[in-house]
Amino acid sequence: MSMINNPVQELVPLLFVENIDNSISFYRDQLGFEIRMKWEPEDKIQWCRLERGSAALMLQSACPDEDGVREERIKGVGFYFLCFDALVMFEEFSKKGLNLEPPRAAFYGMNQLFLKDPDGYELCFQSQV
Repeated sequence: MSMINNPVQELVPLLFVENIDNSISFYRDQLGFEIRMKWEPEDKIQWCRLERGSAALMLQSACPDEDGVREERIKGVGFYFLCFDALVMFEEFSKKGLNLEPPRAAFYGMNQLFLKDPDGYELCFQSQV
């Protein structure tokens, strides 16, 4: 399919976070994402794009007056990362200090590892059973 017939190339969610330094540390140091772009007014990161494989997300420092409170922002939001083996992800993340429950098989054939980021956004790394 040509680019003209399929102009959408990717979806990159933007997560408003309370403490961007803590969130960057979590995604980079514990989940293995890399910073690919960042915006640093006054030498302080306010926004960044992180990537791991073909997955990407953006983090931005939240402004409660504009972005709402954390409990409102995270309600009903979950991110599902398709990976080759959820058990391998569990082992990798556990070695980096995360205290997680092992992945579980869902009735629809996915082995799922659930965790939450520092703001409470739900993340699921899943692979086929």
